[in-house]
Amino acid sequence: MRSSVPRFRDVERQASGLQPVQCLPPCHERQNSMWFIKDACGIVCAIITWLLVFFAVFVVLFVMLIPSKNLTYSLVNGTLFNSLAFLAVASHFRAMCTDPGAVPKGNATKEYIESLQLKPGQVVYKCPKCCSIKPDRAHHCSVCKRCIRKMDHHCPWVNNCVGESNQKYFVLFTMYISLISLHALVMVVFHFLYCFEDDWTKCSTFSPPATVILLILLCFEGLLFLIFTSVMFGTQIHSICTDETGIEKLKREDPTWEKAPSLEAMKSVFGGPLSMAWLSPFTDLSCQKDTLDPVPMFPQGEIIEEDVIEIPLEPH
Repeated sequence: MRSSVPRFRDVERQASGLQPVQCLPPCHERQNSMWFIKDACGIVCAIITWLLVFFAVFVVLFVMLIPSKNLTYSLVNGTLFNSLAFLAVASHFRAMCTDPGAVPKGNATKEYIESLQLKPGQVVYKCPKCCSIKPDRAHHCSVCKRCIRKMDHHCPWVNNCVGESNQKYFVLFTMYISLISLHALVMVVFHFLYCFEDDWTKCSTFSPPATVILLILLCFEGLLFLIFTSVMFGTQIHSICTDETGIEKLKREDPTWEKAPSLEAMKSVFGGPLSMAWLSPFTDLSCQKDTLDPVPMFPQGEIIEEDVIEIPLEPH
């Protein structure tokens, strides 16, 4: 049953004077230290991802391009493929080591709630697992052990949650993996045709059986990666444009927030107006600072026991 009082959607965005930094998405949660989840399964999956990319680079270079007699063909395709592979690995690293939008732990104190200067009748929620005041659209991740703003899902392949602060890098990762997979498949087809027309002993520095095995493995890897990342890329873009995360769709949550137009939602995720910076994993999300008020420290105090806190009405 829904509460008759309005829910406080995002206690750290609506509180006046508390957050002088307004970002796309908010950057007040960012920390100078690197974010890294110590999950064995996620670390193994991330290492496997990197190894598969390096395997593809090895086969493309040493089986197909370097032995090629066409220097222009080798230079153009080698530059393009390695550039895309580098951007894919960089995007993966940023998605893995960027705070996805974790809510501060242990801020569910009476002093902190009072400092928010909420209106009477508003309701705030405490996460019983990480003892945080839970903003609207935040969900608790059992792997990260934190509440994550606009959490889409936890991806073991990047060993991190995909949330409002690292979704851009995850989208870029899936896009660049899709591109290098498609590029590798095209080059494999051309190389097979070239080897069939020419002597197999001359089209590669490896023996014919080894060449065939490596090309088949690359073809299989590229096909799987292309299907998986293309679907994931399309799903992420659809979620961004509809302003609805994967968890919200899965749980069929009724929107309690005002949905942003598609272009504004894209700007929020990628950090500003449409530009080449959208395609770069090295550009941070844009942030405009207001220097009028200092940023206060979170008030200290004991963690409240209630999971649902309603601001009392003022006496008449």
